[in-house]
Order: sequence, then C-alpha cells, then structure tokens
Amino acid sequence: MEIDGIRRCRYATRAILAALLLTVPVTGTAQQPERTGLPLEPGKPIPEDYYRAEFVILERIVEPEAVNEKMSGRAVEPPVETDQVLWSMLQDGSTETTLNLVPGNELYLANAAQRLERSGRYRVLVSAGWYEAFPPDYEGTPLRVEAGDWIEGAGTREVEGHITIDRRRYLHVGVHLNHWQPAEDTRLAIDGPAAGETPDASTAEAPSPGGEHPGVPSAGDPAVQPQALRTEPAPLELLTWIRETRRMRSEEVHFLDSPTIGVLVFFKKVEATE
Repeated sequence: MEIDGIRRCRYATRAILAALLLTVPVTGTAQQPERTGLPLEPGKPIPEDYYRAEFVILERIVEPEAVNEKMSGRAVEPPVETDQVLWSMLQDGSTETTLNLVPGNELYLANAAQRLERSGRYRVLVSAGWYEAFPPDYEGTPLRVEAGDWIEGAGTREVEGHITIDRRRYLHVGVHLNHWQPAEDTRLAIDGPAAGETPDASTAEAPSPGGEHPGVPSAGDPAVQPQALRTEPAPLELLTWIRETRRMRSEEVHFLDSPTIGVLVFFKKVEATE
C-alpha cells in the first residue's frame, strides 16, 4: 500500500503501533475487571469459551491527496443486511449498539487507544468491548459499524461496513470496512434559472397568448421556488478499505489496517477460576 508513492504504510504504521503498545503488558493484572464486573447474574457460573472481545477502530490522520491507492473506481457491494450493531453513530452524533458494552475504563485496549490518539497520528472512532461465549463452530452474525464524520448529502458516515467473529479451532475475525469521501464531481441539478439570472432574450420563445413565455417557468410553478438550485445526494468515492480475516489468539493484540483506517482487536478468555 502506497502513500506518497512509497510502499511503506503498512510497515511504518505497525512499527509505530508496536512502539506505542510495548508499554502495555498483555498478561498479568493489567485492567482485568473483577468477577463482579462480568455481565452475569449473581451466582451464575461462567460459561465455557467465555471471552471479552475488544475492538478499537482508528482513522489515520493523513491528507486524502497523499493516498495513492486509487480506489475510487472500485465496485463496492451494498451493506449487508444485519440487525446486530457493534457501533452506529447517527447523524445527530448519538450512538447505537445492540451489544451490552462494558465501560470504557475496563477495556484492555483503552490505554493503547489513548496513546495512539496522543501521538497525533490517529483519531479513535470506536472503542468497544463486551463479553460473549464463542463455542466451537460458532458462526457470528455480522456486526454493523458506522463511524467517523457524517458526509452531508450522502446519508452515511465516512467509515462503514461490518465485522464478523467466527470460531473454528481458533477464533477468526473478519473486518469488512469502507472509508468514503465525497466525490469531487458532485453533481448539481438546476431547475430553471438560478437566483438573479435573467433568461437570454435572444433564445427566449415568444410569449403565449396569456403573456407567459412557454420556455420560462412561471413564478407560480412549483419547480421554481426560492431555491432554484438543488443538490443531489453527494456521490461517494472509495478512499480505502479493509478486507481481511485474521486468526486470533487469546491475549494477543492484532492490528488490521489500510493506509487510512485500522482496527485493533483483543480477546481475553475468562476462566472459571477468575
């Protein structure tokens, strides 16, 4: 993947992440919530194959012009139909989820997310974790993701897509995210003359018997109201995407990325002894 013509993004990004994450121990007592913090009824035993799943979605702070992926012409399939939502930021800035998310200060990845944001190179879009049993042969429902800035006229956020979690012998995470930007050739539909514009007398048709020019809409025409210039929904261009499935190991931090977005993933298996 190229930035400024050099195939360095993936390796440079991972080197930065490694440096920032080295000070966060993966094992031991780092931010492991107490047994009472688990979303289980009092006295109920911990299920087998019970995990805390954590995801942090990041936007890499880079000018779109510096990304040389040239993906604007890529065909992108429509969003998957799913009723499960990991994180959806609505137009008014509120968020929705169908998961029972744990408090942010209980997340193992919380410190890493803060370090990355303080570095000035990343913006944290999503930081979420929850507890769930992932038994063998588990096939997860896609979890919808909508985050980042709202793109006016397009009805979507900058980053949208879905994440899936499956369990075979190991846990597998599939990340399917698109990073959009408004297209440069946003089209405008003009209905009648723009405000203050007078039709050219040389091309105007002769008045009709009623005194109106047939080629010029009248003031009472609903097509010509105070705002004669209408903007169509802004077409979108694909900036970059992530299409990757990764095998997970418990208590390992994984990073999946593109030149502009990245996803930190962490699973912690919760044992009955804990």
